[in-house]
Amino acid sequence: MPRLPLAIFSGSSNPALAQEIAANLKKKLGKIELKKFADGETYVNYLETVRGKDVYLIQSTCNPANDHLMELLIMIDAAKRAAAEKITCLIPYYGYAKQDRKANDREPITAKLVAELLQSAGADAVITMDLHADQIQGFFDIRADFLYASGPLVKYFKSKQLSNIVVVSPDVGSSRRARAYAKRLGAELAIIDKRRPKPNVSEVMHLIGSVEGKIAVVVDDEINTAGTICNAAQAVMKNGAKEVYALASHAVFAGNAIERLEKSEFKEIIVTNSIPLRKKISKVKVVSIAPMLAEAIKRTNEHGSISNLLNPSK
Repeated sequence: MPRLPLAIFSGSSNPALAQEIAANLKKKLGKIELKKFADGETYVNYLETVRGKDVYLIQSTCNPANDHLMELLIMIDAAKRAAAEKITCLIPYYGYAKQDRKANDREPITAKLVAELLQSAGADAVITMDLHADQIQGFFDIRADFLYASGPLVKYFKSKQLSNIVVVSPDVGSSRRARAYAKRLGAELAIIDKRRPKPNVSEVMHLIGSVEGKIAVVVDDEINTAGTICNAAQAVMKNGAKEVYALASHAVFAGNAIERLEKSEFKEIIVTNSIPLRKKISKVKVVSIAPMLAEAIKRTNEHGSISNLLNPSK
């Protein structure tokens, strides 16, 4: 199959990441006009031809999620109508993913709805990273590749050359992810048993495993309001941990998360640039995923294998 000419365009959610991805590919971002009409509706216009091209649209559907999602859908539609041969949505952070099942009667499953919207708009493929739950992979009927931030995050953490590490899962549901990190770091595993009395509120019930005298690393897919991860840090320090770090893929930082993190027990909070930080935080270290995402674009455009990018254990 011949390789199509490559074109990369950025939405408005994370232009710095898109620019870094393009630089890694030694390409320039495509020219696109993004603006809002006086009534708040979104306008998109490609300022260069996309006819017959392999088009990649880079957009995290982070806050404001509705605006960024709608902008992405309109970008897809505009590219489709401009005769792009193939349209791939590169979504470093996939919003609405937490509603991946019906936890209560008469609730929506928005993770599935967003997948259907992308397909209906005309996307041919999706590349995303660290979904909130793995079952969301089954919501896509178009080709979808699911990357993991564990590679860049573990590489950075290993550079600290720390020893006597224990990886901590902040809840039972995240234990599979934590186990994968523990394997890569050659560390032991501990799990926090928590309960969630209401949305965005969590309480630690038990700590399963030993953290005494060890360097604890709490891992999660995202830091939202930071309640869960800060409670986890407090729990491991109370149980005798020497220090505590955080590794998280997505820095959502909603509500008063920044204030919580600044006052937390964490020595360092390590996140990726899937979402741009709205404020500089002294404890937060940002690790770039641009090289990994650029490599994913390069390989898919050249019809190459990305299996070692998909498998977090390699």
